[in-house]
Amino acid sequence: MPISEEFINSFRDNPTTGVVNLIKYTNNHLSNDPNEWHLIDLEVFSETLAFIAAAKDAGILQIGRPLPTITGEISSDCAEISQFLHLLNSEFQALATKEKFDILKNKFKSSFDGGFSYEFSQGDLDRIQVLINELRSQIAESNKFEPEHQQRLLRRLEKIQSEIHKKVSDLDRFWGLIGDAGVILGKFGNDAKPIIDRVKEITGIVWKTQSRAEELPSSTPFPLLESRKSSNDETQ
Repeated sequence: MPISEEFINSFRDNPTTGVVNLIKYTNNHLSNDPNEWHLIDLEVFSETLAFIAAAKDAGILQIGRPLPTITGEISSDCAEISQFLHLLNSEFQALATKEKFDILKNKFKSSFDGGFSYEFSQGDLDRIQVLINELRSQIAESNKFEPEHQQRLLRRLEKIQSEIHKKVSDLDRFWGLIGDAGVILGKFGNDAKPIIDRVKEITGIVWKTQSRAEELPSSTPFPLLESRKSSNDETQ
Protein backbone atom coordinates (compact mmCIF):
# COMPACT_ATOMS: atom_id res chain seq x y z
CA MET A 1 0.00 0.00 0.00
CA PRO A 2 2.45 2.70 -1.10
CA ILE A 3 1.60 6.14 0.29
CA SER A 4 2.32 8.72 -2.40
CA GLU A 5 4.33 11.91 -2.05
CA GLU A 6 1.25 13.82 -3.17
CA PHE A 7 -0.75 12.41 -0.26
CA ILE A 8 2.05 13.28 2.18
CA ASN A 9 2.05 16.91 0.97
CA SER A 10 -1.74 17.21 1.28
CA PHE A 11 -1.55 15.60 4.73
CA ARG A 12 0.83 18.34 5.90
CA ASP A 13 -1.66 21.00 4.80
CA ASN A 14 -4.63 19.43 6.58
CA PRO A 15 -3.77 16.61 9.02
CA THR A 16 -7.33 16.28 10.32
CA THR A 17 -8.84 15.38 6.96
CA GLY A 18 -5.62 13.54 6.16
CA VAL A 19 -6.14 11.06 8.99
CA VAL A 20 -9.70 10.32 7.84
CA ASN A 21 -8.53 9.79 4.26
CA LEU A 22 -5.58 7.66 5.39
CA ILE A 23 -7.78 5.30 7.37
CA LYS A 24 -10.24 5.02 4.48
CA TYR A 25 -7.31 4.27 2.14
CA THR A 26 -6.02 1.65 4.59
CA ASN A 27 -9.37 -0.12 4.89
CA ASN A 28 -9.65 -0.32 1.10
CA HIS A 29 -6.36 -2.25 0.96
CA LEU A 30 -7.19 -4.91 3.57
CA SER A 31 -8.00 -8.47 2.57
CA ASN A 32 -11.53 -8.15 4.03
CA ASP A 33 -11.53 -11.80 5.05
CA PRO A 34 -14.26 -12.04 7.72
CA ASN A 35 -12.72 -15.16 9.27
CA GLU A 36 -9.12 -14.15 10.00
CA TRP A 37 -6.36 -11.59 9.53
CA HIS A 38 -3.59 -12.24 6.99
CA LEU A 39 0.02 -11.15 6.56
CA ILE A 40 -1.02 -8.64 3.89
CA ASP A 41 -3.30 -7.00 6.46
CA LEU A 42 -0.48 -6.62 8.95
CA GLU A 43 1.75 -5.13 6.25
CA VAL A 44 -0.95 -2.58 5.37
CA PHE A 45 -1.57 -1.75 9.03
CA SER A 46 2.18 -1.45 9.69
CA GLU A 47 2.65 1.12 6.94
CA THR A 48 -0.29 3.16 8.18
CA LEU A 49 0.88 3.01 11.80
CA ALA A 50 4.43 3.98 10.79
CA PHE A 51 3.04 6.97 8.87
CA ILE A 52 0.95 8.10 11.84
CA ALA A 53 3.88 7.65 14.25
CA ALA A 54 6.19 9.69 12.00
CA ALA A 55 3.59 12.46 11.61
CA LYS A 56 3.16 12.56 15.38
CA ASP A 57 6.92 12.73 16.01
CA ALA A 58 7.22 15.53 13.45
CA GLY A 59 4.57 17.57 15.26
CA ILE A 60 2.21 17.44 12.29
CA LEU A 61 -0.29 15.28 14.15
CA GLN A 62 -1.46 15.50 17.76
CA ILE A 63 -2.74 12.21 19.18
CA GLY A 64 -3.49 11.77 22.87
CA ARG A 65 -3.88 7.99 22.90
CA PRO A 66 -0.82 5.66 22.80
CA LEU A 67 -0.03 3.95 19.51
CA PRO A 68 -0.19 0.13 19.28
CA THR A 69 3.05 -1.86 19.28
CA ILE A 70 3.96 -4.19 16.42
CA THR A 71 4.98 -7.61 17.78
CA GLY A 72 4.80 -9.64 14.57
CA GLU A 73 1.88 -11.74 15.78
CA ILE A 74 -0.59 -11.29 12.94
CA SER A 75 -3.95 -11.82 14.65
CA SER A 76 -3.32 -9.81 17.82
CA ASP A 77 -1.45 -7.00 16.07
CA CYS A 78 -4.12 -6.57 13.39
CA ALA A 79 -6.94 -6.66 15.93
CA GLU A 80 -5.25 -4.04 18.12
CA ILE A 81 -4.36 -1.73 15.23
CA SER A 82 -7.83 -2.09 13.71
CA GLN A 83 -9.43 -1.02 17.00
CA PHE A 84 -6.96 1.89 17.34
CA LEU A 85 -7.75 3.15 13.83
CA HIS A 86 -11.48 2.81 14.45
CA LEU A 87 -11.26 5.05 17.53
CA LEU A 88 -8.91 7.46 15.77
CA ASN A 89 -11.25 7.71 12.80
CA SER A 90 -14.21 8.59 15.02
CA GLU A 91 -12.19 11.27 16.78
CA PHE A 92 -10.85 12.89 13.60
CA GLN A 93 -14.16 12.61 11.74
CA ALA A 94 -15.65 14.77 14.49
CA LEU A 95 -12.77 17.26 14.22
CA ALA A 96 -13.10 17.39 10.43
CA THR A 97 -16.83 18.07 10.73
CA LYS A 98 -16.18 20.92 13.16
CA GLU A 99 -13.51 22.39 10.87
CA LYS A 100 -15.89 22.31 7.91
CA PHE A 101 -18.50 24.07 10.02
CA ASP A 102 -16.00 26.78 11.04
CA ILE A 103 -15.00 27.28 7.41
CA LEU A 104 -18.64 27.65 6.34
CA LYS A 105 -19.35 30.02 9.23
CA ASN A 106 -16.41 32.23 8.23
CA LYS A 107 -17.57 32.16 4.63
CA PHE A 108 -21.06 33.36 5.55
CA LYS A 109 -19.63 35.83 8.06
CA SER A 110 -17.80 37.52 5.20
CA SER A 111 -21.11 37.83 3.34
CA PHE A 112 -22.87 39.40 6.31
CA ASP A 113 -19.94 41.76 6.83
CA GLY A 114 -20.68 43.25 3.43
CA GLY A 115 -18.48 40.87 1.51
CA PHE A 116 -15.23 42.28 2.91
CA SER A 117 -12.39 39.80 3.20
CA TYR A 118 -8.62 39.66 3.23
CA GLU A 119 -7.13 37.89 0.23
CA PHE A 120 -3.71 36.25 0.12
CA SER A 121 -1.88 35.73 -3.13
CA GLN A 122 -1.34 32.07 -3.98
CA GLY A 123 2.39 32.53 -3.52
CA ASP A 124 1.93 34.04 -0.05
CA LEU A 125 -0.53 31.30 0.89
CA ASP A 126 1.92 28.59 -0.18
CA ARG A 127 4.75 30.28 1.71
CA ILE A 128 2.70 30.50 4.92
CA GLN A 129 1.95 26.78 4.67
CA VAL A 130 5.67 26.01 4.32
CA LEU A 131 6.55 28.24 7.27
CA ILE A 132 3.88 26.67 9.49
CA ASN A 133 5.12 23.17 8.61
CA GLU A 134 8.65 24.25 9.56
CA LEU A 135 7.42 25.78 12.82
CA ARG A 136 5.54 22.62 13.73
CA SER A 137 8.61 20.48 13.12
CA GLN A 138 10.89 22.80 15.11
CA ILE A 139 8.53 22.99 18.08
CA ALA A 140 7.82 19.25 18.06
CA GLU A 141 11.53 18.37 17.94
CA SER A 142 12.56 20.87 20.63
CA ASN A 143 13.24 19.59 24.15
CA LYS A 144 13.01 23.07 25.67
CA PHE A 145 9.22 23.36 25.86
CA GLU A 146 7.09 22.11 28.70
CA PRO A 147 4.75 19.41 27.27
CA GLU A 148 1.58 21.46 27.84
CA HIS A 149 3.07 24.57 26.22
CA GLN A 150 4.39 22.51 23.32
CA GLN A 151 1.02 20.86 22.66
CA ARG A 152 -0.79 24.21 22.93
CA LEU A 153 1.47 25.74 20.28
CA LEU A 154 1.13 22.74 17.99
CA ARG A 155 -2.67 22.83 18.26
CA ARG A 156 -2.69 26.55 17.45
CA LEU A 157 -0.55 25.99 14.35
CA GLU A 158 -2.69 23.06 13.22
CA LYS A 159 -5.84 25.16 13.57
CA ILE A 160 -4.32 28.07 11.64
CA GLN A 161 -3.19 25.73 8.89
CA SER A 162 -6.57 24.03 8.56
CA GLU A 163 -8.48 27.34 8.40
CA ILE A 164 -6.28 29.44 6.12
CA HIS A 165 -7.61 30.06 2.62
CA LYS A 166 -6.98 32.64 -0.08
CA LYS A 167 -9.88 34.70 1.31
CA VAL A 168 -10.49 35.02 5.05
CA SER A 169 -12.87 37.24 6.99
CA ASP A 170 -10.33 38.13 9.69
CA LEU A 171 -6.66 37.72 10.53
CA ASP A 172 -6.99 37.26 14.29
CA ARG A 173 -5.68 33.69 14.19
CA PHE A 174 -2.35 35.02 12.87
CA TRP A 175 -1.93 37.93 15.24
CA GLY A 176 -2.10 35.50 18.16
CA LEU A 177 1.25 34.14 16.97
CA ILE A 178 2.92 37.40 17.98
CA GLY A 179 2.04 36.83 21.63
CA ASP A 180 3.26 33.22 21.41
CA ALA A 181 6.52 34.38 19.85
CA GLY A 182 7.02 36.93 22.64
CA VAL A 183 6.62 34.22 25.29
CA ILE A 184 9.04 31.90 23.47
CA LEU A 185 11.59 34.70 23.06
CA GLY A 186 11.31 35.59 26.74
CA LYS A 187 11.85 31.98 27.79
CA PHE A 188 14.59 30.88 25.40
CA GLY A 189 16.30 34.05 24.14
CA ASN A 190 18.59 33.51 21.15
CA ASP A 191 17.83 29.78 21.15
CA ALA A 192 14.38 30.67 19.85
CA LYS A 193 15.70 32.56 16.79
CA PRO A 194 14.70 29.94 14.15
CA ILE A 195 11.13 29.97 15.48
CA ILE A 196 10.97 33.75 15.87
CA ASP A 197 12.33 34.29 12.35
CA ARG A 198 9.51 32.21 10.85
CA VAL A 199 6.84 33.93 12.92
CA LYS A 200 8.23 37.30 11.78
CA GLU A 201 8.06 36.22 8.15
CA ILE A 202 4.45 35.07 8.56
CA THR A 203 3.63 38.35 10.30
CA GLY A 204 5.17 40.28 7.41
CA ILE A 205 3.03 38.44 4.87
CA VAL A 206 -0.13 38.93 6.93
CA TRP A 207 0.57 42.64 7.45
CA LYS A 208 1.18 43.11 3.72
CA THR A 209 -2.17 41.42 3.02
CA GLN A 210 -3.99 43.55 5.58
CA SER A 211 -2.37 46.75 4.36
CA ARG A 212 -3.44 46.00 0.82
CA ALA A 213 -7.04 45.28 1.89
CA GLU A 214 -7.18 48.48 3.95
CA GLU A 215 -5.68 50.47 1.04
CA LEU A 216 -2.66 51.65 3.02
CA PRO A 217 0.53 52.66 1.19
CA SER A 218 2.60 49.60 0.32
CA SER A 219 5.54 50.96 2.35
CA THR A 220 3.53 51.27 5.59
CA PRO A 221 5.53 49.48 8.33
CA PHE A 222 3.99 47.10 10.81
CA PRO A 223 2.95 49.55 13.57
CA LEU A 224 3.74 47.34 16.57
CA LEU A 225 7.28 46.77 15.35
CA GLU A 226 7.68 50.41 14.38
CA SER A 227 6.54 51.71 17.79
CA ARG A 228 8.94 49.34 19.53
CA LYS A 229 11.77 50.59 17.36
CA SER A 230 10.90 54.24 18.07
CA SER A 231 10.74 53.52 21.82
CA ASN A 232 14.20 51.98 21.72
CA ASP A 233 15.57 54.95 19.80
CA GLU A 234 14.26 57.38 22.41
CA THR A 235 16.09 55.61 25.22
CA GLN A 236 19.44 55.73 23.47
